[in-house]
Amino acid sequence: MTAVASATTAPSSTDASILSAQTSLAGDQTTFIKLLTAQLRNQDPLSPLDANQFTQQLVVMTGVQQQILTNQLMNQLIKSQSSIDPVNLIGKTVTAATPSTTLQGGKADWSYSLDGPAEDVSLQVVDNLGRLVWQSTPGTQGAGEHAVSWNGKSLSGVQQPDGGVYTLQVAAKDAGGSRVPSSVFVKGVATSVDQIGGQVLINVGGAKVPASSILSIGAGV
Repeated sequence: MTAVASATTAPSSTDASILSAQTSLAGDQTTFIKLLTAQLRNQDPLSPLDANQFTQQLVVMTGVQQQILTNQLMNQLIKSQSSIDPVNLIGKTVTAATPSTTLQGGKADWSYSLDGPAEDVSLQVVDNLGRLVWQSTPGTQGAGEHAVSWNGKSLSGVQQPDGGVYTLQVAAKDAGGSRVPSSVFVKGVATSVDQIGGQVLINVGGAKVPASSILSIGAGV
C-alpha cells in the first residue's frame, strides 16, 4: 500500500495570487470608475464619448472580474477534491461511480440509477474480456436507484470463480422507445489505497477504483 499525503491547509501560492489580484482589481475598479466619471463629466458636448468605446471599456473590466472569479472557484474546487486523505477511507463504507466489481463469496452486487421511468430495462454482466456471462430483464422500473445481485453463475449455470472482475451494463428505454440515461455504482468497504501510474486507486469490494470516483462515505462496517 502506498500512503497518500493529506492535503495541506497552509495558504498556497495560487491563493496568494488570487488575493493579490482581487486587491489590485478593487483599487483598479475605484480608479476606473473615477476616470470614467470624470471623462463623462468633461466630455465635449459637440463630440460625446462614443457609445461603442464606452461599452468596450466596461466589457474589459467585467472580463477581468469574471476571470479572477473563475480562478477563485476553480481553486476552491481543487482544494475541496484534495481535502480528503484517501488513507482515511480505509475501513469506511463508500459508494463509487464505477460499473466494475469483483466476484467475492460467489456473488457480486451493484446499484444503478435511472434518470426517469423505464418500460424496458436490460441488465448484462460481462467479464474482463467483454464476454457476456449473465443477463436479466427486470421489466418496468421507476426513476431512481435500484439494486442488482448476481449469484456468480454464467448463462449455462456454471459457477464462476471468485476474484474475477465483472462489469454491469444497463440499457433502459421509456414507453416511447427513447433511451433512459443510467449510471452504475458499487458500494463496499475500502480496504486499501494504492498509487499506480500517478493515479490514486481505492480497493472497494476487491476492485480498484479511482479516488475521484468516490461519491459518498459512510461509517465502517
